[in-house]
Amino acid sequence: MSLQRRHVLIAASALPLGVHAHHGWSSFDADRPLYLEGSVRKVRWQNPHAELELELPAALQLPADLAQRAVPAQTAPVDGRALLAKTVLPTRKDRIWEIELAPLTRLQAWQVPEIKPGAALSVVGFTLRDEKGVAVLRAEYLFVGGKAYGLRSSPA
Repeated sequence: MSLQRRHVLIAASALPLGVHAHHGWSSFDADRPLYLEGSVRKVRWQNPHAELELELPAALQLPADLAQRAVPAQTAPVDGRALLAKTVLPTRKDRIWEIELAPLTRLQAWQVPEIKPGAALSVVGFTLRDEKGVAVLRAEYLFVGGKAYGLRSSPA
């Protein structure tokens, strides 16, 4: 076995068992934003982005005021109002979702407070096309502690 291959194998074996595969952004359906809310079960602050495991309530409902929620300006050209206006609930019935947040540096730029297991939050984002595969959501907007954070880019 070559020395280089041995180093790769050693490095791979040192990774935590809970590491999930990173999903490329092109797999997500950016034309169909979803709304999720619930209680955080697990938190992983790591690169390439932070992740949460969110447990949804049995009777998830779309908030009546979602389209009117204030969303912050960010450096990416995102029409937050239009995105919130077309947000829907998922059709799949999974109660546990993996939420992919932004990279750690972006979360710091937004000054997102530390999120701990048990915290209640809601999120608008995108899942895999046709809701196929695992229950994963790439967060576009995070609502926690009465504040909204835009996670596609840095604050404007």
